[in-house]
Amino acid sequence: MPRFGAHMPTAGGLYKSVTGGYKIGCEAVQLFTASPRQWNSPPLKPEAIHAFRRAVEATGVGPLIAHDSYLINLATQDAALLQKSRNAFLAEMRRAEALGLDFLVTHLGAHTGAGEAAWIARLSESLDWLHEQIPDFRVKVALETTAGQGTSLGGVFEHFPQIFGLVREPERLAVCVDTCHIFVAGYDLRTAEAVTATLDSFDTLVGLNKLCCIHANDAQKGLGSHTDRHAHIGEGFIGDAGFVALLADPRLPKDLPVIVETPDSETHHAVNVWHLRRLAAAPRRPG
Repeated sequence: MPRFGAHMPTAGGLYKSVTGGYKIGCEAVQLFTASPRQWNSPPLKPEAIHAFRRAVEATGVGPLIAHDSYLINLATQDAALLQKSRNAFLAEMRRAEALGLDFLVTHLGAHTGAGEAAWIARLSESLDWLHEQIPDFRVKVALETTAGQGTSLGGVFEHFPQIFGLVREPERLAVCVDTCHIFVAGYDLRTAEAVTATLDSFDTLVGLNKLCCIHANDAQKGLGSHTDRHAHIGEGFIGDAGFVALLADPRLPKDLPVIVETPDSETHHAVNVWHLRRLAAAPRRPG
């Protein structure tokens, strides 16, 4: 059975993501370790780290996942932005390691007209640079699938094995699949048959052993629309049947964290987490 959770707010302290998640029924949580819309953040204070780890020990919540800043682009061809992005991501990794997190999720960036080959090469170089700085870290980088909008990469599964083939330590990388993203990128999830075909494709190209997390979000826009707009579970174009089929697939890794990032987090995260847990217990129907 997956471990269901949500991206939780941290107002009042990072530990609040854990205690708040536990109160609404989360078994796993995702959080921002700093503002996702700022470049610079102060180092974590020892008391903040201690409070977070104490909350984890008290609740048993895990796996623990962070999402990086939206400003970071590890694939940019702009030298100044590249160094800024690398330094910011390194700081993200250091905070994640200090907190004892399992994964740090990041988007693959955008090539902004330079082309996919240049983007893949630059991203791979950035990941190698990062790993050189922190050779003994436990936390892994999780590359997230995208909606494939504009020049953003990660909208097709073929991009991921290309990156794994170029980096020197692919074992330190994992993949986070966002259901809304891959659906609007063109991978159907509406029926049991469609889910099987999509997971078959992922397993062939990437490997389900690389899957570390699912962002469970329904989609406000249709298949192949390339429009990243999350909807509450069962209220979008994927629908309940798609999530029933996905959660029932026996190939999913054991204890896989399934995290909701749906709208209206303060009022609806508990509802969406409960809804997913109910759907996971439902029998899978063919078609």
